[in-house]
Amino acid sequence: MSKLFSPIKLGPLELPNRIAIAPMCQYSAEGGLPTDWHMIHLGHLALSGAAILILEATSVTEEGRITYADLGLWSDEHAAALEPVINAIRRHSPIKIAVQLAHAGRKASSEVPWKGGANIPADHPNGWQTVAPSALPHADGETVPVALDAAGLQRIKDGFVAAARRADALGLDAIEIHGAHGYLLHQFLSPLSNQRTDEYGGSLENRMRFPIEVYQAIRAEVSPEMVVGMRISASDWVEGGWDIEQSVVFAKELEKLGCQFIHVSSGGLSPLQKIPVGPGYQIEFAARIKQVTSMPTIGVGLITEAKQAETIIQTGQADMVALARTMLYDPRWPWHAAAELGASVAAPPQYWRSQPHEFKNLFGDTRLGQR
Repeated sequence: MSKLFSPIKLGPLELPNRIAIAPMCQYSAEGGLPTDWHMIHLGHLALSGAAILILEATSVTEEGRITYADLGLWSDEHAAALEPVINAIRRHSPIKIAVQLAHAGRKASSEVPWKGGANIPADHPNGWQTVAPSALPHADGETVPVALDAAGLQRIKDGFVAAARRADALGLDAIEIHGAHGYLLHQFLSPLSNQRTDEYGGSLENRMRFPIEVYQAIRAEVSPEMVVGMRISASDWVEGGWDIEQSVVFAKELEKLGCQFIHVSSGGLSPLQKIPVGPGYQIEFAARIKQVTSMPTIGVGLITEAKQAETIIQTGQADMVALARTMLYDPRWPWHAAAELGASVAAPPQYWRSQPHEFKNLFGDTRLGQR
């Protein structure tokens, strides 16, 4: 029996297998609103057979977008625009849907990747003033962010909560709080970007304070059925920065507060990072956190092969795997993995006749004949 295709629960949420589609920014929104691209892209991925689809980093305030083309959920208008996309997926797929709520902090006001991805100055029509824990730019020559004061912290926390309420009202299944990849909550965690001298800076306890407050505020305001977890970067890959041992402390604190999953990535905070990229290069971080907590742990990072994913789950390195670029390249990866591992996977009946004869039980239903 394939462990990758065995069921798992995230809090009250039951999943039929252990494959997640990781959040992937599409840089295709207009004023934070989803476009036709989101209907096509997300609808396409919803038919993949994965257990859960995590929507791209979705900003909780307008200035929290990475780029001017990022998705947002900072108003009821944004929720209303997203609703038809969610409803279409629900009509045609059993996949569970999560949203990654985010604020980019000092990495906001950037160009879209296919136009270079560079920082856009605040006085440019597509740019704006960024904010951060401390007035330290992401890289030399970029916009110097405004250090957040108490009112700014409260405004952003309120933004996270309001967006979470909208996600709840939309009937989404889970919320992933974005505490990774050098964005605002990660900026608070890392001593490289957080040089505050108040209760939000200095010691590890203080640097964890704001991300934990955001988690607690969201958990208190959404329904008990809503699963709430967090994505972290387990290492900055820079000497003197955030690392796996600090991540372990943070993960344990999240677990105490009832966090229902942790999605373990790495990097993104500093252009000085030196990442030894290779197959499954981040899985050791997920394994370390899984050793010391009982939270469901999601591993990610150049997972491309079915047997590789199966081994990760079989050996207990992670409870789930998340795929991003692999899924873009092969949107039916879960079908192919199930065929290779002798498992079955959900597929829409319109596609049942595509099942190769040698995998006659792949979709678990062969009632559709050929005419």
